[in-house]
Amino acid sequence: MLIALSLAMFVCFIYLLVSSRMSAMAVLILVPTVFALIGGFGPEMGDMVVKGIKTIAPTGVLLIFAMLYFMVMTDAGMFDPIVKRIIGAVGGDPVKIFIGTVALGYLVALDGDGATVYMITLSAFMPLYRRLGLSLPMVACLLLQCTGIGNLLPWGGPTARAAASMKVEMSDVFTPLILPLLACVVWAFVMAWIFGMRERKRIGIIEFNSSQLIEDHGPTTWRLYFNWVLTIVLMTSLVLELLPLSYMFMIGAAIAVAVNFPQYVRQQEVIASHSSAILSVALMLFSASVFIGILNETGMANALAQSIVAIIPDTVGPYMAVITALISIPVTWLVSNDVFYFGMLPILAEAASHYGITGAEMARASLVGQPVHILSPLVASTYLLISRLELNYGETQKYTIRWSVAASLIMLVVALLLGVIPLYR
Repeated sequence: MLIALSLAMFVCFIYLLVSSRMSAMAVLILVPTVFALIGGFGPEMGDMVVKGIKTIAPTGVLLIFAMLYFMVMTDAGMFDPIVKRIIGAVGGDPVKIFIGTVALGYLVALDGDGATVYMITLSAFMPLYRRLGLSLPMVACLLLQCTGIGNLLPWGGPTARAAASMKVEMSDVFTPLILPLLACVVWAFVMAWIFGMRERKRIGIIEFNSSQLIEDHGPTTWRLYFNWVLTIVLMTSLVLELLPLSYMFMIGAAIAVAVNFPQYVRQQEVIASHSSAILSVALMLFSASVFIGILNETGMANALAQSIVAIIPDTVGPYMAVITALISIPVTWLVSNDVFYFGMLPILAEAASHYGITGAEMARASLVGQPVHILSPLVASTYLLISRLELNYGETQKYTIRWSVAASLIMLVVALLLGVIPLYR
């Protein structure tokens, strides 16, 4: 029953998102609620959703205060020097702008957090996108490639889960994957060139005065240097995990507001001016907590994962690493990383071990689907990107999915050619 229920719920969920018949917020709340009632989980739904809220709350707080932090820094003119340099380098050429977007996106993605990628990159490039009228779905697609690969760094999450699940050293999983990951980086730059050529054909290369894009925040003051020092300290602290990420951004946002806008009235105005954008992200995040709570606590996620394992015939055992890689592409979109890596991967690895496929090889194979996982409704930071670009969630999924699947397949092919993942054992 749980398998049928979960499949029906996902079909309904995807249809309503892609068809744009309901907002993503309504779909995330109503679809799991209806299917939980159909499954007879009515009395337990409240507790399930509360657990989902507890799961999403740290990320929600992180994104809310990260948005406030970077918006305040933008208001204070911290990114003006970067924007001026970017404009000088790329001008009004869509190809150069998209290549610059990917370059900055990957640079920021080194911290392994999608929220900072979106906030910093969009703060720098948004004036250019708007001035030229560039395709924002293309922008979203490119940045999702950056975070999908950046998330695979050892401190990003999925790689650590895969290594822990297989009880192998992190270096045994990540180091052999460096070249396949670099192939995906190259693919993102190829995408930037393709998108840029399409936009160059559509709108051409536009000449304009760079001063039109940058609001004059007055003469450079000590606050500009303070803001950069604060941001560097904050990013370093995030990588080192000195404190919980959400708490770090809470502290950073409080300092940023107090230092850059010392007058109480001005502080209130700045916070109020960004409240609409922040609220829209918060609504999406906590709507997702209903979906996450019901999917996990009803057992639907585990039942779906186990059913996929059960239908794999024994005769394909020697190809289990490749099968795991291919399975990871859709399954990590459907279920959380925890369910996949700690619930499903050990079962696949046990079957693979009979054919001499090692735990490290299975861990590498399981990471192939991460460029697609970043599109999952279970990934909170994606809602931030959609909100900042003011895009439709379902339309963004439709536009990006084929490019992300291509990235996963490129990673798999390169890994097979290099022997990082065995084709047959």
